[in-house]
Amino acid sequence: MEALMQFHGIVDCNALSLIIAVVVALGIGFFGLPFFVWYLAILAGSIVFGLPTAVTIGLAVVLGIFVVPPLRKVLVTSVVMKVMKGVMPKISDTERTALEAGVVWAESDLFSGKPNFKKLVKEPYAELNAEEKAFIDGPVEELCSLIDDWEVWRKRELPAAAMDFIKKEKFLGMIVPKEYGGLGFSALAHADVIAKLSTRSVTAGITVMVPNSLGPAELLIHYGTEEQKKHWLPKLASGEVVPCFGLTEPPAGSDAGAIQATGVLFKGDDGRIKIKMNWNKRWITLAAISDVLGIAFKLKDPDGLIGDKEDVGITCALVPSKTEGVVIGRRHDPLNVPFYNCPTQGHDVVVDAEDAIIGGVQGGAGEGWKMLMESLGAGRGISLPSQSAGGLKYISRVASNHAMIRKQFGVSIGQFEGVHEPLARIFAQNYYVDAMRRYTLGAIDGGISPPVITAICKFQTTEAYRRGINDGMDVLGGAGISLGPKNLLATGYMAAPISITVEGANILTRTLMIFGQGALRAHPYAYKEVAAVEKGDLTAFDNAFWGHIGHITRNLCRSAVLSVSRGKLGTSPVGGPLSGCWKRLSWASASFAILADMAMGLMGGSLKFREKITGRFADILSWMFIGLSILRRWEAEGRKKEDLPVVHVAMWYVFNNIQIAFDGIFRNFDVPVIGLLFKGPVRWWSRFNRIDWELRDETTAAAVQIFLQDSEQRDRLTDGIYIPQDESQVFARQEKTFKAVLGAAVVGRKVRKAIRKKILPKKPFSQILDEAVEKSVITAEEKTLLKSAEDMRNEAIQVDDFSEEEFRSRA
Repeated sequence: MEALMQFHGIVDCNALSLIIAVVVALGIGFFGLPFFVWYLAILAGSIVFGLPTAVTIGLAVVLGIFVVPPLRKVLVTSVVMKVMKGVMPKISDTERTALEAGVVWAESDLFSGKPNFKKLVKEPYAELNAEEKAFIDGPVEELCSLIDDWEVWRKRELPAAAMDFIKKEKFLGMIVPKEYGGLGFSALAHADVIAKLSTRSVTAGITVMVPNSLGPAELLIHYGTEEQKKHWLPKLASGEVVPCFGLTEPPAGSDAGAIQATGVLFKGDDGRIKIKMNWNKRWITLAAISDVLGIAFKLKDPDGLIGDKEDVGITCALVPSKTEGVVIGRRHDPLNVPFYNCPTQGHDVVVDAEDAIIGGVQGGAGEGWKMLMESLGAGRGISLPSQSAGGLKYISRVASNHAMIRKQFGVSIGQFEGVHEPLARIFAQNYYVDAMRRYTLGAIDGGISPPVITAICKFQTTEAYRRGINDGMDVLGGAGISLGPKNLLATGYMAAPISITVEGANILTRTLMIFGQGALRAHPYAYKEVAAVEKGDLTAFDNAFWGHIGHITRNLCRSAVLSVSRGKLGTSPVGGPLSGCWKRLSWASASFAILADMAMGLMGGSLKFREKITGRFADILSWMFIGLSILRRWEAEGRKKEDLPVVHVAMWYVFNNIQIAFDGIFRNFDVPVIGLLFKGPVRWWSRFNRIDWELRDETTAAAVQIFLQDSEQRDRLTDGIYIPQDESQVFARQEKTFKAVLGAAVVGRKVRKAIRKKILPKKPFSQILDEAVEKSVITAEEKTLLKSAEDMRNEAIQVDDFSEEEFRSRA
């Protein structure tokens, strides 16, 4: 018995020691302590567990190699580097240019597994200056008033007065610096103009958007010679010259590197170097009415006129539209949205190389791919997210108006819980799309152009708009599917796939760009390792490789600890009701980081072709950034507690989508041994220990009620859209009706109560108002108020109809 007790004592002691050892190891890893601390801990553990002295000394010697960098480099790192050189996939020049374009920003923190939230919560939050506010309140409002979207759709063009106003007020030169005659606006002002215009007319928004996005002005500002800037920028700013930019072709859509347009250098009779260009471009906005075309093409130098390479590389050049051989004038029909989207061809077009190549021969020949990669962020980070943000605010307004105005079964449909679901989705997306837009614009205005983040913005905001317009159409019901001037959502619904497709189709943006580039670009060590191997730099590889090992160890420990604690041991830079969301983001980041490293390490080069897996990683990274943007917005706007219901719904969508993506990765992590572990215990643990939470019905109801009230809060959450004051406009009448219906709601409740008590018969209000006055249910003044509201309500729910002749005339 005594021996048995001693045995149990030994077992209990060893078990306790093991538990302590695990806790210590997790603690060292969780806090990312240096390897020297691990070294001491392992030696201490060997003594505590009573290992033979020889074993302890052996551990001290072997592990000591890793502690002393010169020894580690010679004995270990050099071998690892040789192995890595043999298995590491080759990065092409075009891939390298894309990876090195722009800078990393918040994505690197999210990719790290230990985001610096104290820094991220203090990132600049963009604000307009007085001049920019005046432009939006003045010329932008006036331009919107010159446009009737139904007439634009019906006549298939913007009114001439609107186009003249666009040129006169320098809408096409918002990004052109003031010294060249432009408006010199911030990215936020540029974005807010696009957002407001898009709520009036998608056609107008796109017409203004494109010259201020990827195009001649953007490229000239950053890369043009001084002579090119002085010649072109004032003309672009004043609207004297309408630009377009020809990038996409039949074989080169999202894969811009596959362009087949060519330019061949030769020496002209005047002794100057010329280019003979040929192209066949498609989907080029404004091409048919352009005065100058920017063309991306592959430049060749067969005679060695500018160097020793025949294939110089992708180059960008400016070609006046009237140059011989340029073909413009035809149009595509982008889903009945009548902005100019066009093909253009060039047949043996000859231009002066120095004048045409953006940046000149020395500065721009072969530099086009770099220019494009660094400049595409304008469309992805500014224009398209703002179009989506404005659209979602507009949908929020129209759908909530309709939900109060439209009655079924005697009550406004906004009171139906079934209608709450699509409305809550619209309002949550409205909040988070504007949050990520504003957060990203703060970085862009600060001189940061993060390609991974702008790709996330483009993908997530345009998808949110597509979901939002679908939900809005469901709320409007018959009013949404009957085309005519009274339908406030139809043209936005038809246009939704356009933004999904342009600036890199969303399918490929998600699966290839966000994680494909982000895995190397935003990872703290991966690209450093690749670069060190290619350069043969042992010291750089040693620092990167062992830093990577420490990174993996830390995130493995952090993921385990944060998962067991359900994020409660994560970090939050603030206190208050949303601190738990910050901590869950810590949990998500740590789990994402370790999984990403496992995927890259175990799947290697094949991961590039596992697009379903990379797409799910992209989803996690995207939704983490959305969550960060939401939390930053709430702080930047002064922690408005009244917004919390919408914020909670938005954050639920964040973590719910992160959970779905994690489940998909675990279910499909097809590698030996680890894959079985993920598909079994890890997957079931993840499903049991979900990172999201139950979204309660009262939360969505509270979020919806915010938008069903005529309040400052509703105006603030939908600010920046165009609301016409002219009551001949359908949206203006809908707004007035919404307010009238709310104003008469108290009177309506009195009448309904009297009907329930059988004081009044169960009939439409219009048939019992006189009786309600006679029986003192309501006063004469209340009758007038209610009758006016009911008349307006009945007029507002009417849909358009046409005679046979009118219907056929629209063919």
